Amino acid sequence: MRSPFGRSARRFDRHRIVWQAASLLLAYPDHDVRARLDLVDQLCAHLPSEQAAPLRTVSAMLRCTPETVAAQAYVDTFDMRRQSTLLLTYWTDGDTRNRGMAMLAFNDAYRAAGMRPPVGEMPDHLTVVLEFAATVDPVTGAALLAAHRRAIDAIRLALTDDGSPYAPVLAAVADTLPAASELELGRARHLVQAGPPAESVGLAPFTLTVPPRRTAAPAVAKGPR
Repeated sequence: MRSPFGRSARRFDRHRIVWQAASLLLAYPDHDVRARLDLVDQLCAHLPSEQAAPLRTVSAMLRCTPETVAAQAYVDTFDMRRQSTLLLTYWTDGDTRNRGMAMLAFNDAYRAAGMRPPVGEMPDHLTVVLEFAATVDPVTGAALLAAHRRAIDAIRLALTDDGSPYAPVLAAVADTLPAASELELGRARHLVQAGPPAESVGLAPFTLTVPPRRTAAPAVAKGPR
């Protein structure tokens, strides 16, 4: 079997292992986190050391972190900060009306592969896309990941800038995708700094929110004497 990127079947299978491990590592660290980390370690045993290293680093970090601390750090990193959200369509479409159609495309891809859209998680959440690519339809999943390469790079850059321990996971995922050019990386950097598109249709171009400053005292009308 050939990958959609023209790589060998063996290399593509390794990518699927990375996607599965990354999906497990980027999941919310609940009471099942230890079992997921055991599976990550098993998956890493099938990867070359240089490919497994970033995944093992994050796995070891989570093992050494108390569950409540890890859970709060996860929320602070991915749920409370738009700059590092794992929702891919937020990076491509922002809070615009186009985002609904973008998310529908993910659901359509899942249904075409015989999979019901996820319940309890957004279809464009990176963990969902990674698991889909790893375990359901690797060709379609790989295409979805490649199509959102800029978003993945933006998340990676944002996490790296913040010194987040999760940054190596995004780096591992990015390494499974076609190499990004300097121009593409520059666009991802701009996306981190400027943010995603914002809705503009139907909005006034400028709204004055405070009264204009007067340059002179207004004339006072005089009544009859």
